[in-house]
Amino acid sequence: MTFTTRPTLEGTFGMVSSTHWIASQVGMRLLERGGNAFDAAAAAGFVLHVVEPHLNGPGGDMPAIVVTADDPTPRVLCGQGPAPAGATIEHYRSEGLDLVPGSGPLAAAVPGAVDAWLALLRDHGSLPLGEVLGPAAHYARHGHPVLECVSATVERVADLFTEDWTTSADLWLDGGRAPAPGSLHRNPAWADTLDRLVAEAEAAGGDHVRQVEAARRAWSQGFVAEAIDAFSRKPFRDSSGERHGGLVTGQDMASFGATWEAPVTLDWRGHTVCKTGAWGQGPALLQALATLDALDPDTVPDPGTADGAHVVAEAMKLAFADREAWYGDVDDVPLDTLLSPAYAAERAALVGERASHDLRPGSPDGRTPRLAAHAQGGTAPAAGDATTGEPTVERSGLTRGDTCHVDVVDRFGNMVSATPSGGWLQSSPTIPELGFCLGSRMQMFWLDEGLPSSLAPGRRPRTTLTPTVVLREGRPFMACGSPGGDQQDQWQLLFLLRTLGLGQGLQEAIDAPAWHTTSFPGSFWPRTSEPGVLVVEERLGAEVVADLEARGHDVRVEGAWSLGRLCAVTREEDGVLRAGANARGMQGYAVGR
Repeated sequence: MTFTTRPTLEGTFGMVSSTHWIASQVGMRLLERGGNAFDAAAAAGFVLHVVEPHLNGPGGDMPAIVVTADDPTPRVLCGQGPAPAGATIEHYRSEGLDLVPGSGPLAAAVPGAVDAWLALLRDHGSLPLGEVLGPAAHYARHGHPVLECVSATVERVADLFTEDWTTSADLWLDGGRAPAPGSLHRNPAWADTLDRLVAEAEAAGGDHVRQVEAARRAWSQGFVAEAIDAFSRKPFRDSSGERHGGLVTGQDMASFGATWEAPVTLDWRGHTVCKTGAWGQGPALLQALATLDALDPDTVPDPGTADGAHVVAEAMKLAFADREAWYGDVDDVPLDTLLSPAYAAERAALVGERASHDLRPGSPDGRTPRLAAHAQGGTAPAAGDATTGEPTVERSGLTRGDTCHVDVVDRFGNMVSATPSGGWLQSSPTIPELGFCLGSRMQMFWLDEGLPSSLAPGRRPRTTLTPTVVLREGRPFMACGSPGGDQQDQWQLLFLLRTLGLGQGLQEAIDAPAWHTTSFPGSFWPRTSEPGVLVVEERLGAEVVADLEARGHDVRVEGAWSLGRLCAVTREEDGVLRAGANARGMQGYAVGR
């Protein structure tokens, strides 16, 4: 038996896995009280806004993939807010900018997370809204123990808060000091906001759907939208070093609503892997799987070996190069071709014995790829702005803004994979009346004209948020995901190869040594690339590292438990449920019975 940091949980009633133990337990509480997986996921999601405020917030984003017990067809819930109506390339250029800032009001897209959670409850929830939002309101009003990484994050931005983002200083600093790890932190303004959403719902009367719709109106057309409209265009300092006002208006809020759509899928060795559309990076994982199959249809590469890590890394580089050239919120992304066996064979032919240091997008349907100018030369070291970045795991083990994740499966067969992110405490100044800040997702747009991911009003940023649902022989089997920005699909690819391909258990695969490449333009300001770099946990082993270096990889060895934050749940055909969660960072936990 392989040693794991904690057991793979097994049971038949329900399983919740998330990036914070309180959120997982709150989700389980909702299942115990008769709720379903959708009630549990939403309750956990609202708690994650409170207990992981450096990783997500109400002003951020949330895509999810769900299946219901009544209909096993996966559906994508898009809670990725678009660019505001005033967000034109001309506006940013007139401000002297070549990139959208990585923080501050000018980086904010329309908030999407809360509306998406409410849409999930409207369409599939079963419990009263007050019961679902109650735990988050409780922890916001009465306090929750501050994580060490929250304290460190606030400490890094304390000067900015004191000097410019004074509304954030009012919420997070006491006498100019960050909250101590383990101390109770309260956010009464957010608790009041949640309570008012519930009150607006209950005042509407009627059935469950009518009440949730009333809360959505209060968010997008009522008091929340009014406060955002009044605050968002005030100028504050951002990652550019200058002060800029934002663009989100009340009308932008009213115009947005979370939507349902079909997933993009790939059949792989008896499984169907489901991802969001190309407005997210998810199809890159599918491309990598297809390329690996084209390389060797009979063998699953082992990411823990030098041979396996090399071919997987090279497949990843090719997929993410296509992400840069072809993905975005546009109608003409050639996904059918990008995921076709013939195209996979073309890409597989580029995988050689040596590591490539080049960005090599393909030419689906004979089309010529075009990249942003910065993507072709953005190799300068990242600036040390503590407000920016999502995926970076520092050598200290702390993250500079990241993401959360929650997976739920219940005894009925309902399943959710959700990846809330953005709107973290260091992304933008706090809106004092509401108790949260806006996000910075628009940094994923390019200011070059004519690209699939060029900035345009109403277009969704090409997000890194990428939940996953897997069917086994057409039956919903797994929900999984991970924080990590550009690393999310890379870490998930390793996990899926190990579980679906190599037969490892959930916790065994989660605990296995993780690694990723940064050999393509990052999605986060300042959008830099590190050609040929492979970042690995030292547990991968000196012999494997030496072999990879001999093949031309620029290997950077990080801490033994520093990469990857996966969550996962499964449901077998006989009703047995399983769950695992990442031990890295000492926050993630799975619960269930």
